[in-house]
Amino acid sequence: MGLKKPYYAVIFTSLRTEGDQGYAKMAEEMETLAQKQSGFLDIESARDGVGITVSYWESLEAIADWKANMDHKQAQKNGIKTWYSWYKVRICKVEREYEFNK
Repeated sequence: MGLKKPYYAVIFTSLRTEGDQGYAKMAEEMETLAQKQSGFLDIESARDGVGITVSYWESLEAIADWKANMDHKQAQKNGIKTWYSWYKVRICKVEREYEFNK
C-alpha cells in the first residue's frame, strides 16, 4: 500500500448469522461511506466462514469519528441484532510494513 507511517488499522473479525438479510447492501454502503470520511486511507476484506475487514486510517481521531458516524452507528446496531453471531474489533498502530509482489 505504501502509506505514510505511522497509520492505524482497524481489524474487524466476525462470524455471520445465516442468510443475507440485507447485509451485502449494507456492507457496500458502509465501505462507500467510510471512503468519504476524513482520515480514511484504504480497506481490505475477505470472508470464508470468518470475515475479516481491515480499514486503514490516518489517526485515532479519524477512527473515533468513523465510529460515531450516525449511519455507521445504525449499521452497528443492525449487526448486533441481525447479521453477526460474534465479532471483535482491534485497533493497531502500523509503524512498519513490507510486501512481496511477483
